[in-house]
Amino acid sequence: MTTKQERLVYHASGTNHPGGAGQLSAKNALIRFDGSDGTDEEVPGPAELLVSSFAACVLKNVERFSHMLPFQYEEARIEVTAVREDAPPRMTSVQYALTIVTNESDRRVQLLLRNIEKFGTIYNTIALACDVTGSIRTVAPSTV
Repeated sequence: MTTKQERLVYHASGTNHPGGAGQLSAKNALIRFDGSDGTDEEVPGPAELLVSSFAACVLKNVERFSHMLPFQYEEARIEVTAVREDAPPRMTSVQYALTIVTNESDRRVQLLLRNIEKFGTIYNTIALACDVTGSIRTVAPSTV
């Protein structure tokens, strides 16, 4: 755990070539991205990477808080949609739907959601820039 004085520092690097064949490097992962002036249908562009980062933040925090609270779950899934305006170009809203396979009570599920909304780094960063709204629903684990 870090103290208030400590700061975590993150680093990524990237390259792009004419035509938009971009590649990012973070830790030991290489991530292809669309660096073209249009839209590629196969690899994500910066907007999809931002939305994916938000999704990863929420899912990572489900796991994180499953240990801290504790909170039992079998699977967490998320769908995220962001809306962009053109002038000025920016995201105006992010909506998410989080589904958790769990037997936890509604009260515990809401506690998990409050912690995700309060302590998610990417969640909080995006929430400062645009409206973030979401929902959480539970699905009972299969008894198969």
